[in-house]
Amino acid sequence: MASLKEVRSRIQSVSSTQQITKAMKMVAAAKLRRAQDNIIRMRPYAQRLTSILANLTRTTTDEMVSEYGEVRDVRRVLIIAITSDRGLAGAFNANVFKGVNALIAARYASLPVGNISVMAIGKKAHDYYGRRNMLVGNYTHIFTKLSFDTVRVAAEEAMRGFTEGTYDEVVMVYNEFKNVATQVVQAEQLLPLVPTEVPADTPSANEPTNSIDYIFEPSKEEIIKSLIPQSLKIQLYKAVLESNASEHGARMTAMDKATDNAGELLKSLKLTYNRTRQAAITTEILEIVGGAEALASGR
Repeated sequence: MASLKEVRSRIQSVSSTQQITKAMKMVAAAKLRRAQDNIIRMRPYAQRLTSILANLTRTTTDEMVSEYGEVRDVRRVLIIAITSDRGLAGAFNANVFKGVNALIAARYASLPVGNISVMAIGKKAHDYYGRRNMLVGNYTHIFTKLSFDTVRVAAEEAMRGFTEGTYDEVVMVYNEFKNVATQVVQAEQLLPLVPTEVPADTPSANEPTNSIDYIFEPSKEEIIKSLIPQSLKIQLYKAVLESNASEHGARMTAMDKATDNAGELLKSLKLTYNRTRQAAITTEILEIVGGAEALASGR
């Protein structure tokens, strides 16, 4: 049985840890509110842009979108893995790694390992894939000051790699934010462009194509050529915002569970401490009684 000093030391250690996890939970909750507001504001814009682009491309010739819509034999792939900069978020980052591995096993198992590259957004992905020599680009700074401009640079590099033929497919793997306790790993193809399905709750989703009459200025071709790159950048930015909100939700949940576990452990340790103390007192009493009896019998 552990000594009283050891049990008391463990109680102090667990108590300090509980205070830290409780503080981290409160910080994550504050950050989650801002991140959740950002993604909630972003979704309608991204859905509306997707809706407009879908309506335009239904009546557009293939030549107008061939730069980003060219389907080629897949020989080289770029996977954009979006993780966090820090840990202590439960299985948040591990789920992204599992999602990437599952994607490779399901779609790219026939490709040589050297033909699969990973663009890491977030320090955890950078460290993980850097050790596996799969890394291209360095975007560990994005979450330091998250904005569209910082994400745009990463999106432009991926788009440039596709148009120049460096990669035949570009896929994003990230955690989609559902609620505080639920984050779902998504693998979405960014390039080449795939036929867009407009969400049912998006305005104009259920309208017939010919019911929308756009006035183009300067021209339909120029507008589409500017909308497609913008839409691709928005898709990646939305994925990063989803991951950011998911990270804070996962960390809040993990720290809440850690705080509860620390409380349960404290109860167990205090019970052990009391039992050990009681045993020590009983032993001392028995020794005193034994000594008194020995003195009495010796007279």
